[in-house]
Amino acid sequence: MLIASCCRWLLLVALVLGPRPAAAQFRGVRFEITQVGDTTFRFSRGSAAWVRDKATGLVVDPRSRDAFVARFTVARVDSGLVTAVITGQRSRVATEHIAVMAEPPKPWYKGITFWAGTVFGVVIGALIAGR
Repeated sequence: MLIASCCRWLLLVALVLGPRPAAAQFRGVRFEITQVGDTTFRFSRGSAAWVRDKATGLVVDPRSRDAFVARFTVARVDSGLVTAVITGQRSRVATEHIAVMAEPPKPWYKGITFWAGTVFGVVIGALIAGR
């Protein structure tokens, strides 16, 4: 009886303190730059409907192992075509470069951790109530 109770608590602790992705595991979504102006550039957002006004990102050079080129802020999204304003740059942005943006995290209620915790809580509650 005591061993089963300890195992349940260990499982609960393992679920709560499970592994989290490290910052080094950041994987941004990449977009091909199609047009470059003086202080702006454009790219197609494709199926990334989460790209919105005022979102930020980086421009990198894939030929130089993703070396940093510039920072940008999305100014406008028109029918899938994104116009971004360059807010800081190390070198001139060109169509050979790639725009990189981080997809925003899912809401807490759409995550597997929330639903696993809910199911675990219901099972533990049913076991305790059944005594």
